[in-house]
Amino acid sequence: MAGYQPQLNPSGSVSLPEARIPTTNSHHSTGELPPQTAGGLASIFHRANILADLGAIEQRLLECTHSRVAVISAAGAHTVRSGGKRLRAALAVLAARLGHYQLDRVLHPAAAAELIHAASLVHDDLVDQANRRRGQITVHARWDNDVALMVGDYFFALAAAEMALSPDPRIITFYAEAVQTICEGELSPVTVAEPFDRALRQYLYKTGAKTAVLFEAACKAGMVAGGGSDEQIAALGRYGYDLGMAFQIVDDVLDFIGDERTLGKPAGNDLRQGTITLPLIYATAASPSPLLREVLAQTPPDDALVADVIREVIAVGGVAAAQTEAERYIEQAIAHLAIFPASPARQALIDIARFVIERTV
Repeated sequence: MAGYQPQLNPSGSVSLPEARIPTTNSHHSTGELPPQTAGGLASIFHRANILADLGAIEQRLLECTHSRVAVISAAGAHTVRSGGKRLRAALAVLAARLGHYQLDRVLHPAAAAELIHAASLVHDDLVDQANRRRGQITVHARWDNDVALMVGDYFFALAAAEMALSPDPRIITFYAEAVQTICEGELSPVTVAEPFDRALRQYLYKTGAKTAVLFEAACKAGMVAGGGSDEQIAALGRYGYDLGMAFQIVDDVLDFIGDERTLGKPAGNDLRQGTITLPLIYATAASPSPLLREVLAQTPPDDALVADVIREVIAVGGVAAAQTEAERYIEQAIAHLAIFPASPARQALIDIARFVIERTV
């Protein structure tokens, strides 16, 4: 099956590689970028000459989220300005630049990707009752649950309107199928950390459904906007999917080794919520530790145990194994770009893949 396959040692437990903590990228932002865009990405966007394009997409997001209803306008502006890396929009732009590029053809598909992403996060935070994301107060915490529900719905409707303005009906299909899959993924939790095969299967499905499919759709939409062939569209879709898988796995790794000041949330946040992620799955397969079984039996776990569990997961190689799996997806993603000739856009997509595996935020 897909996924890193750990090696059994003579005792019957699993041998995993030594943990590798990503190093901080030293690049600094250049030009005007959306909030939260990391320095490494800023440098990549600058070299690819897409800063102005992303600025136009950011302006489009601010314009289209304005409403006649004051609370929707306020909550919508708060959501847009809380930002993110605008990575999905950048992927759409770069995919289009692999073909016959015109900003007006990719503007709406790129905005749609960010609106879908924002809507799903607003709803996620509502379901999880999370008060902060990336260090910013969430919509339901600043206003209330009803506002968060309506703002998420409003953003999905805005995304549909952006799709309708897109240059090819296939783009609507890509995003509609992605949203369906995201909803299915949200209701498909990882329920076990062992047996290993079952846990890994659940995790990879949920990660693909909740995260990777929107990366895939944004890349395919951009390639369609650039007039790509069916083969090129499929290749970009595979790149986006594998990139999205790696992105989420690294997110889960950072939950164990990340800096709270950088991430905007404490280490072990997933553990505290009872969420089973890949480092914990690998650690459970590698170690007969009673501590790991104890924390898995609690939903949510005793907060006093979280720091000990983090240390145990790192010590037995769970973090390193998850990082290895993310690296495998990145290698696959880059390989999918081989059908395209060398260009600044292709290089930027390669650089983004490398950024994802090294990111610290």
